[in-house]
Amino acid sequence: MDNIWKSVRFKYIFACILITFVTSCIISISPISIDECKCDTNAQSGQHLKQLTDEISGHKKESEHQLAILVPFRDRFEELLMFIPHMQKFLDKQSIDYHIFVLNQMDRYRFNRASLINVGFLETEKAFDYIAMHDVDLLPMNDQLSYAYPSTGPHHISSPDLHPRYHYNAFIGGILLIKREHFIQVNGMSNKYWGWGLEDDEFYLRLKEAGLSPSRPQNVSTGVHNTFKVC
Repeated sequence: MDNIWKSVRFKYIFACILITFVTSCIISISPISIDECKCDTNAQSGQHLKQLTDEISGHKKESEHQLAILVPFRDRFEELLMFIPHMQKFLDKQSIDYHIFVLNQMDRYRFNRASLINVGFLETEKAFDYIAMHDVDLLPMNDQLSYAYPSTGPHHISSPDLHPRYHYNAFIGGILLIKREHFIQVNGMSNKYWGWGLEDDEFYLRLKEAGLSPSRPQNVSTGVHNTFKVC
């Protein structure tokens, strides 16, 4: 009886080892996607991308300076639906030659605002000579806020004395205009900040070290409560 039990137990253990070995082999040779990108790869998507690329490279220059509005974005569709028509109406009043670029982060990692802005700049620098680093949820309400070419240096439109939330002196986020040469001079923004915050503070230090002092709106008739609308 003992011999029979030992034989059965041996066969059971051997079967378990064999099954484990076979399963390990199958897993090792099977492709595993850790972070699958659910991107639209059909022909229509590719055609749209080519059309957009051609539009950027062949941007019609209607004025001396061309503004690329770079909008870091992820899962803020309601704000975007408000942002686009508002900015079109606002900038058309100033006769600004502009194009709005929505920089959509599609992966599952934490939001990286600075990296999106860097990518947007690299894609637009040949056709546009200055950019607006623009939050999608911050709408300018006062027509005195100028989006004109910042010839003398970076221009911080959403200054601490006008922004509805952030009021410290080193604040440089929200809406910042900077010309192409100055963005290249400071080597863009740091890509190492994941999540919300700090990338703007680090960029402020880059500007300061490069001797670039951002200007801010002067003699504006509105204040922190009515200069901007937060979506």
